[in-house]
Amino acid sequence: MKKKSLYQMTPARIVFGVLTCAALCVDSFDNTAHAATAVAAAPAPMLVRQGNRLSVPAGSPLRERLLVATVGQDALPHEVSLPATVEANPAGTVNILPPLTGKLLELKVRLGDTVKRGQVLATMASPDLAQAVADAQKARDALDLAQRALVRARGVNEAGSNAAKDVEAAQSSVAQQTAELHRSETRLRSLGAEGSGGQAGQVLKIVAPMAGTVTALNAAAGANLNDANAALMTVSNLDSVWVTVNVPENVVGAVTPGQNAVVTLAAYPGRSFSGKVGFVSAVLDADTRRARARIVFANPEGIFKPNMYATAVLGVPQGAQPQVPASALLMNNDSVSVFVEAEPWTFVRRMVELGREDGDKVRIRSGLSAGERVVVRGGVLLND
Repeated sequence: MKKKSLYQMTPARIVFGVLTCAALCVDSFDNTAHAATAVAAAPAPMLVRQGNRLSVPAGSPLRERLLVATVGQDALPHEVSLPATVEANPAGTVNILPPLTGKLLELKVRLGDTVKRGQVLATMASPDLAQAVADAQKARDALDLAQRALVRARGVNEAGSNAAKDVEAAQSSVAQQTAELHRSETRLRSLGAEGSGGQAGQVLKIVAPMAGTVTALNAAAGANLNDANAALMTVSNLDSVWVTVNVPENVVGAVTPGQNAVVTLAAYPGRSFSGKVGFVSAVLDADTRRARARIVFANPEGIFKPNMYATAVLGVPQGAQPQVPASALLMNNDSVSVFVEAEPWTFVRRMVELGREDGDKVRIRSGLSAGERVVVRGGVLLND
């Protein structure tokens, strides 16, 4: 079939061909213009790497998300928070032991009672007390007999009927019986026996050797006290107490007597008590690997109660070291790094060795110097 020339085509076909060509030309022009616009609107790069340097060019949205600050330096003491316990001062604590074995007749105090020196705490009966009373009575009778013998010996000697040695023997007997009577009466006073004569030996008084508070009670009325070494109760003077701090081995070298400390108690939220370390033990506990440091507090209001849990904050002296916010640190496997500003908006990664933490800041042992500028916010955006 032969192709028709342009002159042989109908007018309608000629018009259709012209329109088709025009449409193709317009479409081609639109694509070219769109490509040119896309090239012109392409954003600037967010980050440019040049060797080990990372630059944030002008117009990069990263500039609004990064914060750069100057590295400071701090020589203030590092605060260490350690567990502690309130304890009664051992120098003001006495375990009350029964002076003899026997039966506890009556308890005159209760746990937590405040007692005065010489106050009767309990009474008991004891067979050994009767023996002590009998010894005193025998000594008193023997002394009376010795004194009468001495009077007779002196009278006979004055009449010339006996020798001087008989008088001396009578004098020696009086001296011995006097000493025995003093011994037996002193023992009775130390035991606290009530009454005299027929009443003596019936009841044994147990009295407080010092003023304080009954902090432990280990027996009830009617109990048989067969072990003279078992404490009946404990009396503690709580006008002054100890807060005992358990100091770990890696800190104990920096804790010394006279060091300031701040103590808080769970029983009194919002309150703190300032004191000074009074004593640091010379040995470590073999199981916990901790040493005990004691802080002395006056306790006139009874706020500190033995066995309370407490927290002690000690200021450990530190040398001057650079310090950065924790947000500046980036973890990379086993290492820690920061981004240091080499030039405005140009940063270099640098590895650092960390020191102690102080709140939201961290001391830097090596890798940084005071005065340098580091990225303290948004550094993770530079991390790769």
